Amino acid sequence: MPSLARPGIVLGLTAGLLLGLAAPGYSQQATVDEWDVPWPDSRPRDPYVAPDGRVWFVGQRADYAATFDPTTRQFERHDLPEGTGPHNLIVAPDGEVWFSGNRAAYIGRLDPATGRITRIPMPNETAHDPHTLVFDGSGHVWFTVQQGNFVGRVTIASGKVDLVPMPRRFSRPYGIVMTRDGRPWFTEFGRNVVATVDPETLTLHEVETPHPGSRVRRIGLASDGSVWYVDYQLGYLGRYDPATGDKKEWAAPSGAGSRPYGMAVDDLDRIWFVETGPQPNRLIGFDPATETFFSNTAIPSGGRTVRHIFFHRPTRSLWFGTDANTLARANLPPGRTATP
Repeated sequence: MPSLARPGIVLGLTAGLLLGLAAPGYSQQATVDEWDVPWPDSRPRDPYVAPDGRVWFVGQRADYAATFDPTTRQFERHDLPEGTGPHNLIVAPDGEVWFSGNRAAYIGRLDPATGRITRIPMPNETAHDPHTLVFDGSGHVWFTVQQGNFVGRVTIASGKVDLVPMPRRFSRPYGIVMTRDGRPWFTEFGRNVVATVDPETLTLHEVETPHPGSRVRRIGLASDGSVWYVDYQLGYLGRYDPATGDKKEWAAPSGAGSRPYGMAVDDLDRIWFVETGPQPNRLIGFDPATETFFSNTAIPSGGRTVRHIFFHRPTRSLWFGTDANTLARANLPPGRTATP
């Protein structure tokens, strides 16, 4: 089914940083802008800033991919096949949009210029719910399959799909990121595990986090190679150093009920995540250099739930969708000299 691009829609700013939204006792704060997404109750999520500056995102409940132009504040929608249930998207340097058909067992490629959609079906019917995607910079797209219990890799040139099964049931591969040398790291949301796959042999290596009751959800990488994760169940931010095997965790500001979810690492190696337990949700900043939480800002719309965060280095901003049906941008405070 071809994409149907709808006319651009201009919507005003829902909310900026309001007085009282920054928690007292924190040295710095982010400012958060939000825009209402024009398609109600569509669960806009997982924005990705394209090379041309437009922000792409999916509507998980309404089968669309869409763009938002931060300059004109226009939205434009591209309909996806009914029942796709898009969960995540990423944008290639040539502008092609890759998305996960979470309810339809395929990964899609959308050519925005023509509206053409190419489907790459899963080769195993158990892998029915492609979840989160990431490029490796070497001609592949890696992805998680949460309920199906796989991590996968698509070879872009051929469309060939390789699947790596998890050795234990209900591991639930979830968030995924890529090292500079093309090695994926991901979380297993059904367990207290972060894991990686050797891209040459497709051999899986799993690492348990300190607390058996943890349920690690999203993941990030710092410039020193350390792996960061959020523990949705117990309310911790964690760090694992693959070079030394060291592990350390810090309790989130809102404690056991914080439900940290979407997260990202900025160009200063600061860790950002959203506590989705408190309402309104809160955007938290953590500085590994001082091991302190330095920023704590409420999401103006309330957020309800923030599921994924994209850091845009050129503008030093975070982009995310909210279950309050908004698209949001967090403008980050200054800090130390950026890492190269």
